[in-house]
Amino acid sequence: MTDAPAYVPPKVWTWNKENGGQFASINRPIAGPTHDKDLPVGRHPLQLYSLATPNGVKVTVMLEELLALGHNGAEYDAWLIRIGNGDQFGSGFVDINPNSKIPALMDRSGPEPVRVFESGSILFYLAEKFGAFLPKDVKTRTEAMSWLFWQMGSAPYLGGGFGHFYAYAPTKIEYAIDRFAMETKRQLDVLDRRLADNEYLAGNEYTIADIAVWPWYGALAKGLVYGAGEFLAVQDYKNVQRWTDEIAKRPAVKRGRMVNRVSGDPASQLHERHDAGDFETKTQDKLAPAT
Repeated sequence: MTDAPAYVPPKVWTWNKENGGQFASINRPIAGPTHDKDLPVGRHPLQLYSLATPNGVKVTVMLEELLALGHNGAEYDAWLIRIGNGDQFGSGFVDINPNSKIPALMDRSGPEPVRVFESGSILFYLAEKFGAFLPKDVKTRTEAMSWLFWQMGSAPYLGGGFGHFYAYAPTKIEYAIDRFAMETKRQLDVLDRRLADNEYLAGNEYTIADIAVWPWYGALAKGLVYGAGEFLAVQDYKNVQRWTDEIAKRPAVKRGRMVNRVSGDPASQLHERHDAGDFETKTQDKLAPAT
């Protein structure tokens, strides 16, 4: 058996075939909508269009944490966007997020609706709007913002890099897996060292930095993404494990993880959230009980 010839990139790349893998049907090299579809609008000021990926969980956790603090203005409708079906390319969604990525938020509490896209931007917007989970003193606030931006810059190497080549790529490429496994473990070590002397990422205060980082790296630390816990020896990062467990116990985090979830235990799936009571009455185990 002969080895396949080495790939030589053309002078100009053209899109002439699907690239394979789990997301081949929705990948394309152009932006904009693929179809006309208006988005639903509920009764609350905040309208969230999302899915319970790590980026989506950031925002639902933040909203549930705000409600737990008594910020009634943070009541929200969470509408399900099935990215595997291409819902994010509907014209209504693209109007909110021209980048066609979840989550996307519309704030209708003022005289003119405000669109917010990119999960980090949504967290910052909500923190400023409600004056919560973002420290007031300059030093700690800056530390929280630094870790927020660290997550936004680092997670693509975890998800689009390691996760893609380890779990989703149609062929296993040793160089790519080694390259991104090394970077993912380096990132875990960055977190582990920070959390060795700090309860939370910004210090002793739970902030939007933790809310941003936890859905990605907490899930990774527990082996819940990419089936890679053993491969990455995640149990070795003791401080990340402690931090992950501590955040996971928060009632608002438990609720936030359920919103727009479409996989796993039916009792953990709340496809849409329009009222706090939905957690008790509209999870999938109650809507579609097993026969």
